[in-house]
Amino acid sequence: MKKNAIWIIALMAVFVSACSSGNNAPAASDGKLKIVATYSIIADMVENIAGDKAEVYSMVPIGTDPHMYDPLPKDTQKVSQADLVFYNGLNLETGKGWFQNLLEVTNKKDVAFVVSEEVTPMHLTEKGQESEEDPHAWLDIQNGIKYVDVIAKRIIEADPDNKDYYLKNQADYVAKLEETDQYAKQEIQKVPENKRILVTSEGAFKYFSKAYGFQAAYIWEINTDNQGTPDQMNRIVDIIKSKQVPALFVETSINPKTMETVSTETGVPIHSKIFTDSLAKKGEQGDTYITMVKWNIDKVIEGLTQ
Repeated sequence: MKKNAIWIIALMAVFVSACSSGNNAPAASDGKLKIVATYSIIADMVENIAGDKAEVYSMVPIGTDPHMYDPLPKDTQKVSQADLVFYNGLNLETGKGWFQNLLEVTNKKDVAFVVSEEVTPMHLTEKGQESEEDPHAWLDIQNGIKYVDVIAKRIIEADPDNKDYYLKNQADYVAKLEETDQYAKQEIQKVPENKRILVTSEGAFKYFSKAYGFQAAYIWEINTDNQGTPDQMNRIVDIIKSKQVPALFVETSINPKTMETVSTETGVPIHSKIFTDSLAKKGEQGDTYITMVKWNIDKVIEGLTQ
């Protein structure tokens, strides 16, 4: 039996068990919406709009790559109980089919909404992958604002009685996001144009680089089972040497070993970890969408101006 079939059967068993025990009520006993987000960045956006009117559950744990996630029984139960489910789309959760399988098993397709629906997608560039969308749209804050617009719209549809509350939260949050976007655009001016080369493990910073004036360079384009190949390593080493890149960066949800090899071979230090697919743990710097973007901007500028 194929792995996916085994996985679906296991999820169905969990779902049936949850239903039979009466745990699949569509709303919390206190009247709050039950909302599931696929990963922490979307969950933070939802919390900023929903406030105390919802219980928000984030599936993919902090520091874990959403591309490669394997859902747990708890995830299945939470989705089966949800009033709303928000996901990124753009080839993130759907790459290995785990999220679509989860929606089918829980019969929640009708309340699952892709938050990137208003985004103009960028695409992968490697040969044979040109038709695939790059999922990391949220790293451009203007796209993050589009995410928030979709989230607010769907929450209001689910709970129209609290429309004014949600609209006020949305307006306040978008104002903070606009301020952060302007901060990023101002800070980049500190880096000479010929030094605005951002080297990371994964090619997750295309949207970010287009928005804020960087050139994105990377070892592999999107997280897969085959990354850090000899050709990929040779290409990034050549770029670093020819462009005289002063600093390298490694994502918090990526094993640093490959970038450490690149650093050793080029003599260029890894300046800092930066955030892509996950926030920091609660209480640490970068534990919200806004603070993770500010961290990224500050660390990248710090590294490229040293």
